[in-house]
Amino acid sequence: MLASGSGTILEAVLEAGVGVAIVLADRPCRALELASAAGVEALLLDRRAFGGFGPAFDRARYTDVLTETLTARDVDLIAMAGFGTVLAGSVHDAFGGRILNTHPSLLPAFPGWHAVADALAAGVVTTGCTVHLAVTAVDAGPVLAQEAVPVQPGDTEATLHERIKRVERRLYPATILRVLGELEAAGAEARPA
Repeated sequence: MLASGSGTILEAVLEAGVGVAIVLADRPCRALELASAAGVEALLLDRRAFGGFGPAFDRARYTDVLTETLTARDVDLIAMAGFGTVLAGSVHDAFGGRILNTHPSLLPAFPGWHAVADALAAGVVTTGCTVHLAVTAVDAGPVLAQEAVPVQPGDTEATLHERIKRVERRLYPATILRVLGELEAAGAEARPA
């Protein structure tokens, strides 16, 4: 699993019984602590070693190292959970059709990092959560699962995002398990990261 944050999705995935081979983060975060506590390999592949978070960031080299790391562990499926780094093409070449992402909107509406704020700014009455295949274009891959979440009067970005996360913590593990089952049925030994 690729993570950058608090690890609430990781907690939900582990509670759902999904076997996780490795948790890889692009910055120090709670998800790494949770992985270690659960006996899952926790690896920090810090962006600061690749130019940081500004224009000097070497996205291609970072992605190559990440791809090599996951390939060396025989990972078959990558699940991104709030991972804050957009990856370059080499990971898609190696794991095409086997990279999942979760997003806090009903894609194709409100792609990108500020989906919840964008939904509120647009005045929509319904938004939601999407699980999709990741492709090189941000939040543009085929949708695997979606669930609507109503926008309530007086919602803030924080309150709406928390309701979306509750759906996400149920929908994402279920979708990961389904995709792992499909990979297994197709003959692959499914080992998610």
